[in-house]
This record gives sequence, structure tokens and C-alpha cells, in this order.
Amino acid sequence: MFLAFHISDIITIPFGYLLDWLYQFTSNYGIALILFAILVKLILFPIQAKSKKSMMKMSRLSPLVQKIQARYPDDQQKQNEALQQLYKDEGVSMTGGCLWSFVPLLILLPLYQVVRQPIVYMLHESLDVAEQIIEIIKAANSEYFGGNPYYHQMVAARYLPEFAEAIKEAIPSVSANTLAGLNFDFLGIDLGAVPQFNVFRWTTWDWAHIGAFLIPILSAGSQVLSMFISQKMNDSVITNEKGVQDKETAKNSQQNQTNMIMMWMMPLMSLWIGFTVPAALSLYWFIQGIVSIVQDVFLTQHYRKIYDAEDAVRLQKAMEEERLEAERERVRAERRAANPDGQTQNTSKKKMQKQQQLAEEAAKAAAAREYAAKKGIVVDEEAAPACMSGIPERPFCKGRNYNPNRYRKHTEE
Repeated sequence: MFLAFHISDIITIPFGYLLDWLYQFTSNYGIALILFAILVKLILFPIQAKSKKSMMKMSRLSPLVQKIQARYPDDQQKQNEALQQLYKDEGVSMTGGCLWSFVPLLILLPLYQVVRQPIVYMLHESLDVAEQIIEIIKAANSEYFGGNPYYHQMVAARYLPEFAEAIKEAIPSVSANTLAGLNFDFLGIDLGAVPQFNVFRWTTWDWAHIGAFLIPILSAGSQVLSMFISQKMNDSVITNEKGVQDKETAKNSQQNQTNMIMMWMMPLMSLWIGFTVPAALSLYWFIQGIVSIVQDVFLTQHYRKIYDAEDAVRLQKAMEEERLEAERERVRAERRAANPDGQTQNTSKKKMQKQQQLAEEAAKAAAAREYAAKKGIVVDEEAAPACMSGIPERPFCKGRNYNPNRYRKHTEE
């Protein structure tokens, strides 16, 4: 725990001073939080750009992945080997997308401590002092605090000026800056208050309650929109082996089906959490969702130029292959027309003699039928053998002396 605490301090302390400076600069906690969310996104932009690039590469390979899965439906080992070879040929890391997506979480999760613990990271008091302040205010009026102690610092920071004398008397070392507290008012909304979901329990219908009620809804909506746009952007780069956009594969890919579930599950969880935590956190998530949409559109347009150039080369190569195959088929058709018997320099002499003999016999039979027809002679002609052996029941038998009745006598006996 001691090591983990100091590792998180590497992230939380600098960002805590950043949020404090933004608050001193703007004199408004809401504006400071919005600027803080935007700056965090800009700082993480290089990492998220790598994650986006890896995700788009994986999406582009969806048609080829499905073909491999269809080729080896019952052999998981061969399927995995073929997929590994595909990723190696395309220069895609199977864990690259997950790794680059995981790195921002290592930074974003500690940042929630900065937002939810303003007494420690913005007013720069120790955790012990922050807990003492909470107990002093709670002893005076416990109704200020909800049932979740995780966000008690945000609640206590609102009432620091009201209980400044009691806090100064109990904790002489507390600074005047801390006793001044934080102003959570933003556009008439108290960002330190927890939004009330049950509108029927509202005592007053004013903008403070309505605005706080709308912030978690907007936060969840921005996440749905962000994930929807991200999925559409990733699908737009899915192309087949010819470089043509493959909408059917994009629609039926397993990754998209998983994303559809996540697209609704995560915002619903965010909506539920938004009505159990101070409105400031929902505002922070809302701004991050909006910035993510802008960032996703920009990165997709940037990488799509590169992939469009690759698709143009693949399409040109596929068209050239089709042209060459059509030319080869034309040449083969001309050869078949010029040589219907299929005789070439490699045709054996025996086969050529056999073909010539059959042709002469067919010509004689045709001449005999024509002569008989002219003379009015009715000829009871047996049907010509349909195969080389002369035995329709055994078209592939070999040997000129084959006798189908050879064993009939023994059978009768």
C-alpha cells in the first residue's frame, strides 16, 4: 500500500496543483474543471492516438480474420497460427490495442482522487486534517453528508467558510486558504451537491435542481454518442482484400457486437453513479466525452488518409490481377476453339491414333445411316457404346478382353 500510494502521488500531486491553479486563475470551480478535463485529454493525446491507430488496424483485418475462422472452424490451433501469421504480415500487435487503451486508465483513475478529494489536492491539506474537518462539520450537521463517504471531501469543501471558526479552534495549523473553502457554484448549479433522481421528492423546482439533474443525463448521453461515433469511424476503414469497403463484415463482426453491449452498459452505469456522487464528477465525465468525440473524429480522418492510400494500391493490384486473369482466359478460349480435340505436341501417338479411329468410325456410321435413309432401308442399329470399354455399367474398366458374363455361369450353378 505504501508503494502504491507513492506511485499514485506521481500523478495526483502535479494534477492537483494544476486544478488548483486553474481554479485560482478562473475563480470558478466549474470552468476550472472543464479546462482540467480538456488539458488531461491533450496530455494523453499521444497515447490515445496510438491506441486508436491499433484499433483501426485490427478493424481493417476483420474480413481476413473471418475468412480464416471459416477456413478452420474445427481446428483452433491452425486458426490461431493463421491469425498470428496474418497479424505478423500486417504489422499488427495482438496486444497493442489493449495495451495502449490500458495506459490512459492508469492515469485517469488516480485523477478521480484529485477531483473527489479537493481538500487534499487543491487546498493541500493532509489526509488526516481532511478527515478531522469532515468530522467537525458532520458533528455540527450530519445532514450535509450522504451515505457514501467516498465523496465527503467535496461536500465538506462547500461548508468550510461556515465552520471556519470551529475548524480553526480544533485544528490550529489549518491555513486561511483552506478555511476560505471552494466555490462550487457553476451557472447557478451547485457542483458539490448530489443530484436528486426522484423528482417527486423535490421541495422546490428551480434551475439548481433541474441543472444538477441534467448533468448526469448529459454525461451518459455523451458517452453513448462517443462510443457510437468511435464504432462508426472504425467500421469506415474495414475493407476486403481488394481494398473495397466491406460493410457486411463491419456489421456482423464479433468486435462490433461486443461494442454494442458496452455502448449501453457503461453509460447506464455512469448514469446510475451520476445520481450518487456530486455533480462535479458527472460534469468532468461529460466534458471528457465531448472531447473524446472531437479527438476520435480528428484521429480517424488523419489515419484514414493513410489507409485510403493503402486501399487504392490494393484496389489497383486487384484490378490488375483480374485483367491478367481475363486475358489468360481469353487465350485459353482461343486455343480451345482452334484445337477442339485438345491435341498438342505432348499428346501421345497412341491417343491420337485412337481419336482418329473413333472419328473414322463415326464418319462411316453417319454415311451408312444417310445411305440407308435414301434407300428407305430400315436398319436395326445397336446404340454406339457410350464409353471406351463398351460397357456402360463399367465405364472405367480396363482391358480389351473384359467379359461381364465371365462369372455368370458359376453364379447360376
